[in-house]
Amino acid sequence: MTQNDDEIGTVPRDMRLRGRGVASNAVGRFEGAVRVAVDDGWSAPEDMVLRTEVRLEQARSAISYNASPDLPFDRSVNPYRGCEHGCAYCYARPSHAYLNLSPGLDFETKLIARPGIGAVLAKELRARAYRPAVIAIGTNTDPYQPIEATHRVMREVLEVLRDFQHPVAITTKGTLIERDLDILGPMGAAGLARVGVSMTTLDAGLSRTLEPRAPAPARRLAMIRRLTDAGVPVRVMVAPVIPGLTDPEMEAILEAARDAGAVAASWIMLRLPGEVEGLFRDWLAQHAPGRAEKVLARLADLHNGASYDASFGVRMRGRGIWSDLIAKRFDLALGRLGLSLRQPPMRCDLFAPPAQAGDQLRLF
Repeated sequence: MTQNDDEIGTVPRDMRLRGRGVASNAVGRFEGAVRVAVDDGWSAPEDMVLRTEVRLEQARSAISYNASPDLPFDRSVNPYRGCEHGCAYCYARPSHAYLNLSPGLDFETKLIARPGIGAVLAKELRARAYRPAVIAIGTNTDPYQPIEATHRVMREVLEVLRDFQHPVAITTKGTLIERDLDILGPMGAAGLARVGVSMTTLDAGLSRTLEPRAPAPARRLAMIRRLTDAGVPVRVMVAPVIPGLTDPEMEAILEAARDAGAVAASWIMLRLPGEVEGLFRDWLAQHAPGRAEKVLARLADLHNGASYDASFGVRMRGRGIWSDLIAKRFDLALGRLGLSLRQPPMRCDLFAPPAQAGDQLRLF
């Protein structure tokens, strides 16, 4: 189907998209039909604001397991599906296609919260066969995105992990995490919690277009300081590194995060799986047209002529001269700044399901 001049994907051109990361709402790759929005003349201007919708899902399971050799964890919990931060580059966008929703604007406006997942998690942690290992949260979508202020699903999960003395590693951009310092501070001091704060750029203007509803870079640095002061070890995650656009900032990001209290660091190259490639190409054309050709050329160099290679061992870094150069710069900066690549293992020996009604019967 060919689009006309009044449409952008499936979104009318006069739809107000302020604060959104992408401009397309094209259907996912599993859909059998293409939907196109058409102005029938009845919509009032105030009806044309794209607002966030939240649906509730009753979780049947809490812990997701993986066997990826690229990941330092084998289990995770996802309090939300979709993410209101709206990062144009988000590699999790294609997951919305499995819900018959668009990886484009649907991903950042049609969100799914999973209240009650804490009780499901507690049941799974109590299973006789369960053996504790670090649970990662925020590896798909951000648990501290804006809707957490209302739905408090992450708080629910964190309370369970605290009660079970279970180790947790959180990745976030969201300053809502500061609300939970009463839990994270003691857990961090006990070796049961650490946080990774992702930083793409220190340029507030660039961040506003790349990550429109995420906290500004300066605010994230302040968050690192608050977490550190509360006793929570923080890793700065320079992610994603966008070659030809943000890679010159790597050393500056690492230094600013170190000065804010971060003790460790890591980096990940820009990943463009599935529908993300087209969405990010559109973003480049709209917001960085002078850099688009350079960025895409660097990505092709990293992935043997393609924009992305999903192979294990390659998808996080790419390969070749540009990947090697960034890795070398990163290692040199780590040494100069005194940051660590690896942190001490978190404690699993403290794991202990809390007592519940009926437990005394086990004594007989």
